[in-house]
Amino acid sequence: MLQYVGRRLLQLVPVVLGVSLIVFLIMHLTPGDPVALMFGADAAANPELMASLRHQLGLDQPIYVQYFRFLANLLRGDLGRSLTTNDWVLEEVTARLPATMEIATSALVISVTIGLLAGVIAAVRRNSAFDYASTAGALFGASVPAFWLGLMLIYSMAVSLALLPVSGRGGALLPAIGQAFLGNANPLRTALSHLVLPSITLGLPSAALIARLTRSSMLEVLSQDYVRTARSKGLSERVVIFRHALGNALIPVVTMAGLQFGYLLGGAVITESVFAWPGVGRLTILAITQRDYPLVQGNVMVLALIFVLINLLVDLTYGLLDPRIRYQ
Repeated sequence: MLQYVGRRLLQLVPVVLGVSLIVFLIMHLTPGDPVALMFGADAAANPELMASLRHQLGLDQPIYVQYFRFLANLLRGDLGRSLTTNDWVLEEVTARLPATMEIATSALVISVTIGLLAGVIAAVRRNSAFDYASTAGALFGASVPAFWLGLMLIYSMAVSLALLPVSGRGGALLPAIGQAFLGNANPLRTALSHLVLPSITLGLPSAALIARLTRSSMLEVLSQDYVRTARSKGLSERVVIFRHALGNALIPVVTMAGLQFGYLLGGAVITESVFAWPGVGRLTILAITQRDYPLVQGNVMVLALIFVLINLLVDLTYGLLDPRIRYQ
């Protein structure tokens, strides 16, 4: 197991290098001068100061020199400073990262819960009204744009019914949970009320995909001989479904859930913009509009590293779900 984990960690190196190269080239080959953008209307009146700042940031060097300099700093954990705020990029990203992880994790819990329940029931009741309804709902959920769903939820739940807040973050969830254990439940209610709509907006499309995959995987497992044997022994249908069938059907679902977590991290860019959620996605949009190269690169690199680590955890989960899987 340790050797397998070590090999997988070594495989992260070329992945991170490839992501860093792609992000660097995309940002630096796009038209526009970040230094001129920083000066704005005064750019033409300060050519010497602009040249000095461009030299200080290393933007006057060849692009390959800039990339190796960026890579060397990355290996030291230095993502540079923001061109607009002059703050350390790593500090800005880590300050926004808990909000993004909070909304992505909540969306994943919603998508896995709804997807598993709908997929299992649709497979057990194949060709029933629920099966057809869940298939249609999965198709709708996978097709609806996130920004439209978010706006509809805001209009119906926040504006018309006034049940939930329109936008913003009501505070960090984990400290609110700790205060709830101490007897103060108000921070937790505030945090959850702000978290509901963004999580549903982000999680419903993934729930549709997980439901479809769970249904097909369960149908394949339910046709196996060992399931028929379990039923012939007189075991209850609940035991057959949840103890014998579901465990073997979960492996492709776990893979999809890991991939969807990466999608949720990326899809949070739109959702955070719709709900004014102060996360990494909204920070990325702001950095792109301001052509803040270090900040965009830092955001993407941190999210890419998290996504790769999540895939590693998914691979390790296979052995827990199926004892026949061994890491040679």
